[in-house]
Amino acid sequence: MSSAVEAIRVHAGRAAPGTLLTGLIGTGIGPSLSPPLHEAEARRLGLALGYARFDLDDHGVPATAVGPMLAAARDAGYRGLNITHPCKQVVLGHVDELSPDAAALAAVNTVVFRDGRSIGHNTDWSGFASGLRTGLPDAPLGSVVVLGAGGAGAAVAYGLLTAGTARIHVFDLDTGRARELAATLAGRFGTGRAAAGTDLSAAVGAADGFVHATPTGMAAHPGLPLPAELLRPGLWVAEVVYRPLDTELVRAARAVGARVLDGGRMAVFQAAEAFRLFTGAEPDAGRMLRHLAVLTGNPPLERQPADVLD
Repeated sequence: MSSAVEAIRVHAGRAAPGTLLTGLIGTGIGPSLSPPLHEAEARRLGLALGYARFDLDDHGVPATAVGPMLAAARDAGYRGLNITHPCKQVVLGHVDELSPDAAALAAVNTVVFRDGRSIGHNTDWSGFASGLRTGLPDAPLGSVVVLGAGGAGAAVAYGLLTAGTARIHVFDLDTGRARELAATLAGRFGTGRAAAGTDLSAAVGAADGFVHATPTGMAAHPGLPLPAELLRPGLWVAEVVYRPLDTELVRAARAVGARVLDGGRMAVFQAAEAFRLFTGAEPDAGRMLRHLAVLTGNPPLERQPADVLD
């Protein structure tokens, strides 16, 4: 038995009777704010909930360990687990059922246990769509560039097209991955709705919006994901990185007068939907947004203009 599986069991054994057991599996998840967000919202709703981090790096195990960890969590009575990098695709082979959205995206970020079965969901796409709808409610959606064709980029693109974006252009350092994602999206949403881009400068210059969905900007990956000169006042810019909220992209976009959606809203709305799936209770997303602002040391999100969200 691996120490990762043992950690799942230890968390359950230490919890008070009646506690709703949840957690997060992934690598490099020490900075994650999911535990305080979930636990605080549960307390405000009168629920006893424990949310633990299970970092694969801490236990020296590969992504494939997610299978035995899920089985241990199910057997220990967990309500569910969030899943992050590098397990969102690996976990597909370890759940009994997939929600339609998780199946379409071929990625799972939330696993719920019900009646001895595990059900994989994806709340990343809806988290982004809800964040965009509430943070930039009148953002034009004619043409949007998505930089990054990994799990986050796929979720963002899915959310954009579901929200009615006419056409997206997908870019990635791995051009084959960009083409594959664009083809999958076009097959689901219609020919012409998604295409792999070839000229980032031209695509951004003609776009209504730009969404960044790579690790660039995180503390361990500082920098800008595109040349600053491509940013302009008429372009809205969305970021998926939320640690820190004030990434170099966010700062550069604001500096030129672009409307900006930082990564905080996607983080909170995907967490709120996962919370709903875990508990069956209705979370207050606005309250969770305010809590995130406190946790990150930023002004309250809801008291800022719609285009300044940190």
